[in-house]
Amino acid sequence: MIAGVTADLATKHYVFSAYFDPTVDYQPVHYWFDGILGIQTSTNPGALFGIGQGMSSLFAGLSAVFLVFIIAWLFFFGGLNSPLLTVALGLVSGGILGNFYDRIGWGYQAGYPVEIQYNVRDWIFFRLPGVPGFDPWPNFNLADSCLVVGAALLFVHALLHRKP
Repeated sequence: MIAGVTADLATKHYVFSAYFDPTVDYQPVHYWFDGILGIQTSTNPGALFGIGQGMSSLFAGLSAVFLVFIIAWLFFFGGLNSPLLTVALGLVSGGILGNFYDRIGWGYQAGYPVEIQYNVRDWIFFRLPGVPGFDPWPNFNLADSCLVVGAALLFVHALLHRKP
């Protein structure tokens, strides 16, 4: 969890300090792999794929509820007995905290437009040219990556888990 949230917040801070231009609506792409992967700063006022735009307070509240649930699962319902489950819930928690930080306005910096104060900062640009749905894929961040990998590990755990 600590590694995930630290990596997410550090990369968001660096990328937005170095690449975000608050004076323009469209942020340019800075490619690592030409035409496929790079940096493009953007903000998301909602959740997954922009669903629920303008509902940052609701998503922040849900994040807090899920964190309490995860802590209970780990410490009171035996989650710590499974290394796979512990890693999965750690990744999910790191992702939740990284985006929660933005949703409550702590990622906001002087000079940003005030209307993005409670938006989640995204910066990873990915596309597969000519592939519907992936041209481009919506921008994301390391917190989103932690959430996806953690959810996949929860699925694997559910498949492998045998109750004694």
